[in-house]
Amino acid sequence: MERFKTVISKIPLFHMGIAENAVRVKAEENARLRGAQRVEEKDVVSAFFTDVPIPFYSIMIRLLDQNDIDYKKYGFPENRHTC
Repeated sequence: MERFKTVISKIPLFHMGIAENAVRVKAEENARLRGAQRVEEKDVVSAFFTDVPIPFYSIMIRLLDQNDIDYKKYGFPENRHTC
């Protein structure tokens, strides 16, 4: 999960805390819904794509790509979002 901390650290300071909290909470919820005891990469990736506002998608995708996070293997980005 170090790579995700790196992604969060590159978000503009004003949004960093909000993004970190939103992604953490959603990732934990995703893990619980799967019946898992711990958060996995797919939970965090899904959290980024479901809780980041569409205007920030291109920035998010660039940050994920720069940190070698393969979001495509989890089916993202979905067709309803444009990047």
